[in-house]
Amino acid sequence: MKSFKKILCVVEPKENCKPALESAVTLAENNQTDLAVISVIEGNVGDTEISKNEIIATDLQTMVARMHEQEIESLVKTYRKRIKIQTKVLQGIPFLEIVREVLRYKYDLVVKTTETQDWLGHIFNSNDMHLLRKCPCPIWMIKPKTPMSCRRILAAVDVDDNCPPVELGTRNMLNQMILEIAGSLALSEFAALHIVHAWEAAGESLIRGRTSFTSASDDEIAIYVEQVRVQHKKNLDILIHDVANSLGQGAMDYLKPQIHLIKGMARKEIPILAKQIETDLIVMGTVARTGIPGFIMGNTAETILNQINCSVLAIKPVGFITPITLED
Repeated sequence: MKSFKKILCVVEPKENCKPALESAVTLAENNQTDLAVISVIEGNVGDTEISKNEIIATDLQTMVARMHEQEIESLVKTYRKRIKIQTKVLQGIPFLEIVREVLRYKYDLVVKTTETQDWLGHIFNSNDMHLLRKCPCPIWMIKPKTPMSCRRILAAVDVDDNCPPVELGTRNMLNQMILEIAGSLALSEFAALHIVHAWEAAGESLIRGRTSFTSASDDEIAIYVEQVRVQHKKNLDILIHDVANSLGQGAMDYLKPQIHLIKGMARKEIPILAKQIETDLIVMGTVARTGIPGFIMGNTAETILNQINCSVLAIKPVGFITPITLED
């Protein structure tokens, strides 16, 4: 079963961060690990006139930091009876400071409340999207008004094997991480587990639309599409079998995950399914390549994130290199 050894919870005292804090505390309890809770003060405090006076600006910054420290202590006070909690207030650009904290102390999970929706109605604002793109460890973004426990968890995997061998190995490892984490959470939250993979038959629409340029009959095209579906189902079955060995067959038998093998584009079908089953949490990968600092997030993942209206646990593959460094 997937376990986390170092958990970082990011809170904004004035926001409704209780669901995120409760989830982080429960996860830390279940994993028998300590929890760190931080808040980030963005930029310089005060207007331009105040910032001109270095002494006043410094005093004001110190006062705001102490207020944040007091507010965090008030938030975590009741939870200290359950687990050991460290608190800290950082200053700077939020996503940069959070990623640097992860790099500095080797956290393997970040739990954070999503910030206010942007003007387009997206659930993740710019700071959240930067974290989803660049945080090297899994990050669990929790909606402020989400239930205290998940009722339905949707794990989105990609078992398409039509890619270079090196990328295929990375993708397989990422898929296993997604299902192991989703399965572990479903067990601890007593939630229903759904597994989705959206597939397409390469060139199908082109072949069907250009009948005068192909000798393939409708039956032959249908056979080709069915062969692709069968191969994707086989790949998904193998993945689930491998994860069952990791989680334990007893755990998988208890979960009885509902499998959704959907024909269509992932960027379209996954958000539709998430809405249909009213999922509380999507567990998904945001990139399937490693060792490329400039490669942040795939277009499909970005499109899905901009369409969903639920919490998300985003996972990077082992070996992912964030472009953010401690020396920046």
